Amino acid sequence: MRNTLLAVIGLGAVAVLALWWHDTAAVAGPSGWLTNAGRITGLLAGYGLAVLLALMARVPALERGVGTDTLTRWHAMGGRYVVGLALTHALATIWGYALADGAGVVGESVTMALTFPEVLKATVAVLLLAGTGIVSARAARRRLRYETWYLLHFYTYLAAWLAFGHQLATGAEFAGDRAAQTAWYALYLGVAALLLWYRFLAPVALSWRHRLRVAEVVREAPGVVSIRITGRDLGRLRAEPGQFFRWRFLTRRTWWSANPYSLSAPPGDGSLRITVKALGDHSAALTRLRPGTLVFAEGPYGALTARRGKRDRSLLIAGGVGITPLRTLFETLPGEVTLLYRAREPVLRAELEAIAAARGARLFVSAGPRPADLLDPATLSRLVPGLPEHDAYVCGPPSMAGAAIDALKAAGVPPRRIHHESFEF
Repeated sequence: MRNTLLAVIGLGAVAVLALWWHDTAAVAGPSGWLTNAGRITGLLAGYGLAVLLALMARVPALERGVGTDTLTRWHAMGGRYVVGLALTHALATIWGYALADGAGVVGESVTMALTFPEVLKATVAVLLLAGTGIVSARAARRRLRYETWYLLHFYTYLAAWLAFGHQLATGAEFAGDRAAQTAWYALYLGVAALLLWYRFLAPVALSWRHRLRVAEVVREAPGVVSIRITGRDLGRLRAEPGQFFRWRFLTRRTWWSANPYSLSAPPGDGSLRITVKALGDHSAALTRLRPGTLVFAEGPYGALTARRGKRDRSLLIAGGVGITPLRTLFETLPGEVTLLYRAREPVLRAELEAIAAARGARLFVSAGPRPADLLDPATLSRLVPGLPEHDAYVCGPPSMAGAAIDALKAAGVPPRRIHHESFEF
């Protein structure tokens, strides 16, 4: 599905360029080249913004077929392109008009913002996109709480709304072209419908249908709890081991934020379970939940499931609280299974040992302030005979997951059989 989705996005970009080509008879002079560069980058920025929003609409088919982490990477990479295109559009257009009018760039900027239809709104949209890009940079993200970063990204919706009117009001490609206008409306209204349904209405409908509530909160370790959630007809969710939901717990401190947590036990028996470590304000508040708390959920999402596997032998590598989705796979994957688990303070260890004993699986746990390094190719090959013939599932902190993936490749595991999802924001 990944290649198909990329092909569709690429064809859309070609269609957008065709709009400019169809409407442009000739390009003459420096001002003409600059203004047409502005037209092209503006069209691509408008199209790219719609694509960015669609990638994050949480459409289940994309979340399962492509994977949440892949969609997030594409969104982040595309965001940088869209911000660059939007800034280039603004600068090239202003410069081109300034040359044509014999005016200065600053004076032309003021004239366009105050007299051209919808340009002032578009200016605000570009500033909002640039600001979102800045807070999304890796150095800035490290200094932000997830909840703050999450809320700031809602300004992207405002930027899209402000830019839409400008595109139709001043875009030469749309003036008098009803087909082009209809296609642009269909693109943006279609994306808006996906966002409205999957990000807002579907979670409400799901929660109303299943009546989700916190049934039990169990302390697993200092700062770590397992939360069991019950409801009606949970089988209709069709959740799979390895998947996650975005959970919104309706308390005073947590109602406004929906955070992703993986299932830490196979779904069944009328309940779902997650295991949460207090790493931020939201997760810390969850350690104090009380039974009976109402829950809204979105999902299930994620493609780190048994469907990825092609072999009857699997290696699972978990780090820290990344054990949660792999614990479900450890219990349910068919065939021969080996789990390597690194953590300062392992959680769910008794469950893992019971699963290993019940199904004859192999379990290696490396614990302590400095867990022993299991992630070099020689060690992996020694612990897991026939490693290149295994499917490998990896979940953990980014540095650990990256080291594990590199070691697996060096040990001869083909990249297509290394399965990984990242929840880093």
